[in-house]
Amino acid sequence: MAGSTDSSASDDALAHTSAWQADHADRAGAPVTARIVRAVPAIAETSTATGRRIANWAGLMVDDAMQLRIAGGLHYLHLSGEEERLAPIYAGLVTDQPTIDRIICEVVEPYDHMLLPWLDHPPQTNEAGRSSTVMAGLLWLSGRLGPKFELNELGASAGANTMMGRYRYDLGGVEVGPSLSRMLIAPEWRGDPPPDNDIEIVAAKGCDLAPLDLTDPAQAMKLRAYVWPEMTARMARLDLVIDMAKRAPPEIARMDAGAFVEELLTSEQQAGVTRALFHTIVWQYIAEPTRAAITEMMEAAGAEATAERPLAWLQLETNRQTFRHELLVRFWNGESVAGSGPIKLAEAHPHGAWVEWLGG
Repeated sequence: MAGSTDSSASDDALAHTSAWQADHADRAGAPVTARIVRAVPAIAETSTATGRRIANWAGLMVDDAMQLRIAGGLHYLHLSGEEERLAPIYAGLVTDQPTIDRIICEVVEPYDHMLLPWLDHPPQTNEAGRSSTVMAGLLWLSGRLGPKFELNELGASAGANTMMGRYRYDLGGVEVGPSLSRMLIAPEWRGDPPPDNDIEIVAAKGCDLAPLDLTDPAQAMKLRAYVWPEMTARMARLDLVIDMAKRAPPEIARMDAGAFVEELLTSEQQAGVTRALFHTIVWQYIAEPTRAAITEMMEAAGAEATAERPLAWLQLETNRQTFRHELLVRFWNGESVAGSGPIKLAEAHPHGAWVEWLGG
C-alpha cells in the first residue's frame, strides 16, 4: 500500500486494503490469518449487518485495523468451540481461497449478532513481548535520570505491558528484572546491547477506554482471540500473563488517554523517581486532537521538570511512512537540551520477536 492509509469504504478500497493486510500477515509468517483477511470482501457482499458495516466503513480501514477486528471475532468463534466449520481453516487443512470465502460467509450468517460488536473496537493485541524494547529504553534513561521509575501506560488494554516490572529479560546479554519471574522475555537482539544500568520500577498503572479484565475467563478469551493463530509462542506468553494477572491484577483505569495524562501530570511526583509515560502501538488509535493535547501537556510539564523530578516519554509506535516500529524517547530534567526532539533508540518486530538497538 506504499504507506498510504487514505482510503474510503469503496469496493476498490476494501479489496486493496484487505490485500495489503493479508500480504502483511503473510510476510509475518501468518498464512492462516492472511486467508481470513482475504475473505473480508466476501463478507461485505453478504446480507448481514456485519457485511453492511464492513462495506460502508466510515473510517480509514488500515489505520482502524478493520480487517483484523473481524478476524479476531472469527478466531474467538474457533477458540471457544462455537463453530466447528472454522477448524479446518485454522488447522491449515483448507487453503483454497474461494472455499474459505464460502465457509466464512456461511458462518457469518448465524453469528451476525455476535460478530458485529467486534467491529466497534480496534484489536487489543496486548503483547508482553513489546515490553522488551521499552525496558531497553528505561535502561538507557536510567543512566541519565537515575534508576527509579514510575510507569504510566496509555492504551494498556489488559495490562500485559503495565506488568513489565514483574518480568525478567535477556536483552542482548543484559539481564534485568526479578530473577525468579516465570516470564522470561528474550528477543533476538541485533546491534550492541543496551546499557547495563540499574532499574527499579516503584509504581505502574495504565489507562484504556475499554480495558479487559484478565481475571474474567470470557475477557481473557477475547484477548487470546486477537493473537494470530500461527503465533504459538505469543499465545503461550499471553497464557502466562493471564495466570500472573489472576494472582495480582494490574492497575488499569477506564479513562480517555488525554484525561489520564492530565490527571497524571497534576498529581504529586515522588522525589528521586522519573515519571515515565509510555505506549506501544497505540498512538494511531488516539484521535489527533487528543494526541496534540497530550504532546502539549507533556512539553509543558517537561518545562517544569527538574533533576529531582524528571519526566520521560517512551513511544514504541509504527512509523506510518515506513511501517517500521520505532522506539522514540524524550526526557526532561531541567536541562534545556534534554526536552528537544525525540531520540530514536531502536527498531523492533511488531510483536517483540527481535529488537535492533540503535543507541543514542
